[in-house]
Amino acid sequence: ALVLAATVLGSFYLRPAVSQQQGQGEEAAGEEEEAQRQRYNFRFVRHARDAPLVSHYNYIVVGGGTAGCPLAATLSERSRVLLLERGGYPYGNRNVSSEYHFADALADTSPRSPAQRFVSEDGVVNARARVLGGGSCLNAGFYTRASSEYVRAAGWDARLVNASYRWVERELVFRPDVPRWQGALREGLLQAGVTPDNGYTVDHVPGTKIGGTIFDSAGRRHTAADFLRGANPRRLTVFLHAKGSASPVAYGVVFTDPMGVQHRVYLRGVGRSEVILAAGTLGSPQLLMLSGVGPRAHLEKHGVRAVVDRPMVGQGVADNPMNSVFVPSPVPVALSLVQVVGVTRFGSFIEGVSGSQFGIPLHSRRRAHSFGMFSPMTGQLGTLPPRERTAEAMRRAAEVMRGLDRRAFRGGFILEKILGPLSTGHVELRSTDPHANPAVTFNYFRDPRDVERCVRGIQTIERVVRSRAFSRFTYANATAMDVAFDRAALAKFLNLLPRHPRDTRPLQQYCRDTVMTIWHYHGGCHVGPVVDPDYRVIGVAGLRVVDSSTFKYSPGTNPQATVMMLGRYMGLKIQEEGWRPGPRN
Repeated sequence: ALVLAATVLGSFYLRPAVSQQQGQGEEAAGEEEEAQRQRYNFRFVRHARDAPLVSHYNYIVVGGGTAGCPLAATLSERSRVLLLERGGYPYGNRNVSSEYHFADALADTSPRSPAQRFVSEDGVVNARARVLGGGSCLNAGFYTRASSEYVRAAGWDARLVNASYRWVERELVFRPDVPRWQGALREGLLQAGVTPDNGYTVDHVPGTKIGGTIFDSAGRRHTAADFLRGANPRRLTVFLHAKGSASPVAYGVVFTDPMGVQHRVYLRGVGRSEVILAAGTLGSPQLLMLSGVGPRAHLEKHGVRAVVDRPMVGQGVADNPMNSVFVPSPVPVALSLVQVVGVTRFGSFIEGVSGSQFGIPLHSRRRAHSFGMFSPMTGQLGTLPPRERTAEAMRRAAEVMRGLDRRAFRGGFILEKILGPLSTGHVELRSTDPHANPAVTFNYFRDPRDVERCVRGIQTIERVVRSRAFSRFTYANATAMDVAFDRAALAKFLNLLPRHPRDTRPLQQYCRDTVMTIWHYHGGCHVGPVVDPDYRVIGVAGLRVVDSSTFKYSPGTNPQATVMMLGRYMGLKIQEEGWRPGPRN
């Protein structure tokens, strides 16, 4: 079967034509990243075009993201490791590193953007990371562990889990300085009944708390790529811009550099050597299917010969649906990303982001502002039902937004997202081009229990906004708010509280119409039907999946802590198994 896989994969290699302009652009990008490599002393990080045509390693990790970076760093302590990442450096890019430019990365749709936009089959605009450090380079920075119940259900070693969390936290996690708006949100949640007050903690517990953040006190983002600074530089090699012309097989990987040159990497020995997929919820199922591991009928439909018929590859994929409410403020509000969370007992999580223009620094004079994470520039247009969020609709909303008085954007968003969710979908191949996004269906709110959790979450937000604690940051009445700015124009692209006079929808419909992504994708390679409890792909020797695609539910309120932990955890577990050197292939 493995020989067959290599034969099939070889048939999919298509060398792309590269224009002179493209070549010059890649050369300039390579020079910029070489400068960053020297600056940050990442001697082991190289451009894929510098890779040898054939090489050998003990472990090949595909995907330098939130799980892949800590995994590769840990394995390099004892073994020779190759980490392949399709994106570039996070360092030196203010859209990644600066809290003030947080939303600009999501609004950037250029080919070199660290965020690759896609639209789910449900009609919701999403994004996936293509940068060293993965989703930790794009998210709002909130850090919280999974619950102890989640750890037990996953069958993990609690002692090793806690040690792995602490390892992550020593490197990346900070206690935030909570501005007044976030403090008001915290007190409002407590007055709305989301109790007890848990103070600052990274543990997942019911009630209201201040969580950790990967932004330091200067507003600089720290990402999973930072773990590589502690790797063994003599044993780790990282190739950036390594794109799959084919995908992993049980004895090696084939990838192409941006110039279309094909490179082959083989495992050095037999027995304990492995290819480890860490390409995320969308990437790992896609790579498995392109390698012939997946539902036979679906693979054959795309001309891929099924090496291992594994019907559940790509199934059970989910994204925690998010609904946000804009709360205009009569006073200026400091910039803040997620710092406070209310963990309700009915399965809804309440968070908030605030600030003038929601991520645009006040001194900026650029016209093409992104206006934060909940705007048409970042693909978030919750005022239209999902299937009406066309590119033209987003363009029109963006133009209206740019023309309004900036004071109209004072305030913040309070959002709710639901536990689980119970509604799931699937990832399927759209084509055999590994560079293209797969077809993704999340089936937001298909399960009515998810809808009811959303309704109760929105009702909780209403109580927070009307609380005494939050009164400083809300208008006393609708008349004062209408005088402050053009409410009708603002409502074209921002969700206000649903029960204003012009909104007669029941809250259930409001949830369905205003759903957006919170980028918490998971599933597609579940433990049980796709991988075993040690994350080995069932039916294929020498191949594992270690990332969020193995999760049945999203851990805690925000998954990044647990994804990083899993990378460290599995790196240590694999080390415990030991690597037995054997003859080269």
